[in-house]
Amino acid sequence: MIEVKNLSHAFRIGKKDKKTSIPVLKDVSFSVNQGEIVTIVGRSGSGKSTLLNLIAGFISPDSGEIWIDDVKATSLNETKFADFRLNHIGFIFQSFQLIPSMTAYENIELPLILKGLGEMERREKALAVLAKVGLAEYGDHYPSELSGGQQQRVSIARALVAGAPLILADEPTGSLDSETEQDLLKFIKQLNQEMKITFLIITHDEKVAEIGNRTIEIVDGQILEGALI
Repeated sequence: MIEVKNLSHAFRIGKKDKKTSIPVLKDVSFSVNQGEIVTIVGRSGSGKSTLLNLIAGFISPDSGEIWIDDVKATSLNETKFADFRLNHIGFIFQSFQLIPSMTAYENIELPLILKGLGEMERREKALAVLAKVGLAEYGDHYPSELSGGQQQRVSIARALVAGAPLILADEPTGSLDSETEQDLLKFIKQLNQEMKITFLIITHDEKVAEIGNRTIEIVDGQILEGALI
């Protein structure tokens, strides 16, 4: 599902004529098989979030290749990657990233509008995925009317609704209490087993890391030797 080959990236700060290059990732290579849950761990500043942003196509690497579902993602221009992302990648964020002025249903429906689906098809898919995440009765609720766990389930539903085979998650339980965290992790495992969705999860939480089939540890922008478990 994902193959990362010799990926390197640096941030550049300062004025145009005096930019300083700060290496973030250094020659990173790994793969994720279809249907796996792979967790990536590392301290703050280790480069794990940058890695996720590179795979998502939000930033471009300085060198190396990223393949997703047999497509060389690093060869796509911004427009083509946006289209590819809409059909192949779902996202779960720590802060949920729900639009506060939209109901749960409308937040979930949004990717389907972007895909150009008709109203009836959008409604069918959005209601089905609302039921899948256990929120069938909450479609008309706004994010502010939902608990943290419910908001995260809405964000999972939004990630699922377009049928993407890959979900990228950045600290998905970071805003949740321990009990809600455990419920959400069980739900992610359930989705993985029932729907064969591939998950790549960035975390610093050992409990989250434990749900992975494999764990990759990043230290100072490099995969720690022997860290592919």
